[in-house]
Amino acid sequence: MAQVPSVCDFGWKAPSFSLPATDGKTYDLSDVSGPNGTLVMFICNHCPYVLSVLDRIIRDAHDLQAMGVGVAAISANDVVAYPQDSFENMGKMAIEHGFPFPYLYDEPQDVARAYDAACTPDFFGFNRDLELQYRGRLDASGRNAGPSDLRRDLFEAMKLVAETGQGPKDQIASMGCSIKWKS
Repeated sequence: MAQVPSVCDFGWKAPSFSLPATDGKTYDLSDVSGPNGTLVMFICNHCPYVLSVLDRIIRDAHDLQAMGVGVAAISANDVVAYPQDSFENMGKMAIEHGFPFPYLYDEPQDVARAYDAACTPDFFGFNRDLELQYRGRLDASGRNAGPSDLRRDLFEAMKLVAETGQGPKDQIASMGCSIKWKS
């Protein structure tokens, strides 16, 4: 069932974390933060909403990193119920798609809970002071990717954050598969 996260709570401070990544390193929030902002996104391997726009997520990550925005992806799904989201499979996906950002594993789901992550994909865009400025969608795509010329909502919002420290007042929430919480 599709889930929609809550609207942006402007100024909410990014919770810190320390998580293992598919590249064999452990990353803290400070390791992934950029001088002009930080994008933390919750994704997973199996979600059709993520898979349909994965190429756009990677494109936008590249473009945002070039603007000084740090980017990280986190998977927090219950891998017992969804083995395709296992840490091993995360590593395969990161290599296969050439992720330009660390792909982090939140096995205890503590970080997903701290962020109040609701779905995959769920995007949290912070300014340089790690204050939330964007909690919206990538673009108007849904379960299936929309046309390639869709407005790049996430990119445009984070570009504004990088330039001004402020996100757009009007934001449309992301939509995706629910986080698969452990029972």
